[in-house]
Amino acid sequence: MRTGAPSRIVVVGASAAGLSVVEGLRREGYTGRLTLVGEEAHLPYDRPPLSKQLLSGEWEAERLQLRASGAVNALDLDLRLGTAAVSLDTGAGEVALADGSRVGYDALAVATGTRARRLRGTDGISGVHVLRTLEDALALREDLAAKPHLVVVGGGFVGAETAAVARGLGCEVTLVTDTAQPMGDALGDGLGTMLRAVHTEHGVRLMTGALVDHVLTAGGRATGVRLVDGRTIAADTVLVGIGAQPNVEWLADSGVPVSDGVVCDATLHAGSGVWAAGDVASWPHPLTGEPVRVEHRTNAAEQGLAVARNMLAGPERATPFETVPYVWTDQYDLKIQIYGRTRGADDVRIVEGGLAERRLVAVYGKNGRVCAAVGINMARALRSYRPQVAEATTIDARSAA
Repeated sequence: MRTGAPSRIVVVGASAAGLSVVEGLRREGYTGRLTLVGEEAHLPYDRPPLSKQLLSGEWEAERLQLRASGAVNALDLDLRLGTAAVSLDTGAGEVALADGSRVGYDALAVATGTRARRLRGTDGISGVHVLRTLEDALALREDLAAKPHLVVVGGGFVGAETAAVARGLGCEVTLVTDTAQPMGDALGDGLGTMLRAVHTEHGVRLMTGALVDHVLTAGGRATGVRLVDGRTIAADTVLVGIGAQPNVEWLADSGVPVSDGVVCDATLHAGSGVWAAGDVASWPHPLTGEPVRVEHRTNAAEQGLAVARNMLAGPERATPFETVPYVWTDQYDLKIQIYGRTRGADDVRIVEGGLAERRLVAVYGKNGRVCAAVGINMARALRSYRPQVAEATTIDARSAA
């Protein structure tokens, strides 16, 4: 173990980010006590397949596990699964757990991720689902096996992917979104219009620019949804996919700064020996200084490794975290991949392929500089645009690769 390294490290969140932290620490030679706390009873598992391969039945739950139990055991962890962290005392250097125990630390990594947002008044209603955990996905898959009329509330990644999977399973599907197009926030109108056409061709009924007011019920089970304009849509099953919120409530009164996530500096340090990684971490964008929080799988793994290195280096020698966010979605025969951050783009240019053939690369610009690149069924071509996103190239100066 390096001289001056903390002798006790606690990682809260047995997530992809949390796993990356503990693996990174051991890889860097850390031999001290290492505790991994997880609210779920499962070993760390991969979440992107929940709305894809697991929901469709192509994969079973075991395939989602990120590491075999033997590999986890080899990390020599004090593993606390199935018990949530409920409070943090930074002065004493202790985490209180839901089972009444307390775990001491010299350095702490927060990797508690996010939880699905819910429509008000839907707790305990049979047939209403969110999709964030393994149990969520298995419960929804069981309902979809009956080929119900599914109403999807929300047209983001989870909503659009679930609509596609449900149609493949033979379900009647209505997708309700407050945006003009499915995934319109991420893709913009041009590519979103194409995606809308694809969903329509596959039989999804799309209701765009619409907001759901509440879920209709009878006998404790969902029977449909009512929109804010008074229209109603009958349903047997409802999926609520309206985003996620960071799990930071347990940090109340701890002194750790929280807003939309754990507020960190550029090195992912939140002060008081506390670091953050993954969906819960908010850190300043290296170019704009604006706070950024990224809910993508690759970011979680990258940040976990960065936190491991910086924890061992200490705050004074820690290095800033820099990345190009990457996310993908599979819908029908489309593979949509995104480098960077498309939201807020004021300039979108298709630089290879085209909408008609549904094979393309588009460059997204903001304030004259490249902020993202999107590929549809052009994975190899898209990769060559990643450096332009990383360097925030002047959009007029970029050239087709």
